[in-house]
Amino acid sequence: MAGFGGVAAWWVGMAAGTSPGQTYQPPAMGWLALAVALVFVHLVQRDTGIRFRRMGALALLAVAGVVISCLGLYSVSLALVSLGLHWAVLLPSVMAFVLTTWLAGVAYRSAVAKLSHG
Repeated sequence: MAGFGGVAAWWVGMAAGTSPGQTYQPPAMGWLALAVALVFVHLVQRDTGIRFRRMGALALLAVAGVVISCLGLYSVSLALVSLGLHWAVLLPSVMAFVLTTWLAGVAYRSAVAKLSHG
């Protein structure tokens, strides 16, 4: 689950290398972060047998929470960069790691409980 947190922190931290404004170009490494996350999903499915479609409502809610929180934290990072506080992007990145690791654990435990109860 920490791997998912690491990917989220990496993605949120990519804002430090951008220049927000009219000439904003999203970081190209965002697609690589998505690919790494999909590899982690595959590894979890292979090792545990848990399928994304059968995770249950709480797990899907946790995954939605990850997406929404990371988008919000990325926006905060862009705001910090626009204010010239590139160093401060570390804070939303750490928050993304902690939140994503926790919510991925919630999703995993929910999926395991759903599997064990049918």
